[in-house]
Amino acid sequence: MAQISVDVNGRPYAVGCEDGQEAHLIELAKMFDHQVRQVGQDMGQLGDTRLFLMGALLLADELADARGRLGALQAEVSRLQSDRARLEGRAVAALEGAAKRIEKLAAEEA
Repeated sequence: MAQISVDVNGRPYAVGCEDGQEAHLIELAKMFDHQVRQVGQDMGQLGDTRLFLMGALLLADELADARGRLGALQAEVSRLQSDRARLEGRAVAALEGAAKRIEKLAAEEA
């Protein structure tokens, strides 16, 4: 298990993570630090616990919005796939009908 140090609101914190996940954890900590600093600018210094709580709640709100958008997009993809399958079926039926008419015309001329 790797041990790294991340800075949040100007203070270092030792954090453990799986080997190979260090860079990812550092990026997550940077996102959280940015959120905490933004809360501090907007609301003033509240103390680390409250700043962290507000930062976490704002990130959770962003995550909930992203999940909602993802769900809506997945539903739209499903709808479009269903429409595509329906239209492909209609196209196949139209082509089969045209082929039968062509065969019939060819047979009448022969």
